[in-house]
Amino acid sequence: MSTPIGIFDYELPEDLIAQGSIFPRDHSRLMVFDRVSGQWKHKKFFEIVDELREGDVLVMNDTKVFRARLKGLIGKREVEVFLLRAFGEYEWEVLLKPGKRVRVGDEIALGDIHARVIEKGETVKIIVDREKNCLLDFAQKHGEIPVPPYVREMPKTLEQYQTVYARETGSVAAPTAGFHFTRELLDKVRSKGVNIEFVTLHVGLGTFRPMKSATIEDHKMHSEFATIPPGVAQTINNAKREGRRVIAVGTTTARTLEGARGEGRGVRGEERGNGEQGTVNSEKGGGERWVLPAEGFSGDLSLFIKPGFDFKVIDGLITNFHLPKSTLLVLVSAFAGRDRMLTAYQEAIAQRYRFFSFGDAMFIR
Repeated sequence: MSTPIGIFDYELPEDLIAQGSIFPRDHSRLMVFDRVSGQWKHKKFFEIVDELREGDVLVMNDTKVFRARLKGLIGKREVEVFLLRAFGEYEWEVLLKPGKRVRVGDEIALGDIHARVIEKGETVKIIVDREKNCLLDFAQKHGEIPVPPYVREMPKTLEQYQTVYARETGSVAAPTAGFHFTRELLDKVRSKGVNIEFVTLHVGLGTFRPMKSATIEDHKMHSEFATIPPGVAQTINNAKREGRRVIAVGTTTARTLEGARGEGRGVRGEERGNGEQGTVNSEKGGGERWVLPAEGFSGDLSLFIKPGFDFKVIDGLITNFHLPKSTLLVLVSAFAGRDRMLTAYQEAIAQRYRFFSFGDAMFIR
C-alpha cells in the first residue's frame, strides 16, 4: 500500500521559522509529549532534567560540522561545490551548483587544489589531488557554514551551528536536537544519575535531502557513515536488559541506534547463539528484546524509518520541530503516530513555538 507524501504536510507561518538559537540555549521551549495518551505539557528545555530518570541512557550524536560549502572554478565559470562525504583519501561525493553543464572529466579548481569529475548522477563524484585532511583544512579556512536555505543570515562563527559536545568532524548539517544542551545542563543531567553516551552519524544527504517522490515508499535514502563504540553498545544492552529507558537525542541518533541492529545487522540471540547480542529477559517487562551487537557498529546506514517501523532500541526521543513533508517528520510520526504528531504540531504553532534547526524542542516519551 502506497503512502502519499502529502499526508505529512502542514501549514507553518513563516515568522515561526527560527533564524538562530536563543541564549542561553537551554532556555528554548520544550513540549513534553506522551505518545501513549497523546497529551502534552509546555516547559523550558532546562526542565528536561525533571523528565529524566536515574538510570536512563541518553544517547547523543557527537558529529562535528565543517565548512562544507566552497566556491570553485570550472574554466572561468564559477560553481558552488558542496562537500558531502569522503571515500578514502582522494574521492568525494559532492553537490555542484549549477550542475547542468558539468560533465565527467571537467576540472574544478579550489584555490590551488584541483579536482576532476569522475561520475555524475543526482550527486557528483570527484577525485582530488590532495589528501582528505588537506581539503578539509582548505574548507575550514575558505568555506561557508552549511546552514539550511531557510536561514537567511549566516552565523558569525561555526560554533553557532554546532553542539557543545561535537568532536568528530564529518557533517554537512548539524544534529540540531542537541543544540539545546549547554555544558551546565549536561552536568545536571549526569548528577541525576543519567548515563550520557555518544554515537556518531556524519549527517549528509540522507538526512536533509527533501522527498520529491509522490509516495514515501518511492523515496530513496542516501547512506551516511555511523559508528557505535562497543562500550556504548554494551551500556545500551544493559539498559534494555534491566528495563531502563534509552532516549535518543535527535533523529540521526535514533536512526543510528535502530539501523545498527536492523537491516540484517542485529539478529536474535538464539540465531547467533549469543544472548548478549540478542534475546534479553527484562526484569520489568520479561520476554524477548532486541539489542545492539556487543562489538558495536561501524559502517554505512541508509535506514528510512516510516510508519509501521518496529522500534526496538529507543524508548524516547528528543527532537526539534521538522519541515513539512520531510523524512524527519515521517520518522517522528512513525514513533508517535502521524495524527497525534500533527495535532501536537498544531498546538506548537498555536503556542508560537520556534520551528526547524534553530527552533524549540519536543521530548516524545
